Amino acid sequence: MLLFTRANLSILKTGKAKAVRLSTLEGICNALNCQPGDILEYTEEE
Repeated sequence: MLLFTRANLSILKTGKAKAVRLSTLEGICNALNCQPGDILEYTEEE
C-alpha cells in the first residue's frame, strides 16, 4: 500500500506541484478507484 504525506497532498491540491511521479498518480487512482483523466486537467502555460 502506498502512503502519501499530508504535505505532498496539500501541494497537489493547491496546484503548486511542478511534477507528479507516476507511482504517486497510480496510488491516488487506486485509492480513489479512478483514471488519471478523472483527476488531471491539461492547461497550456501562458
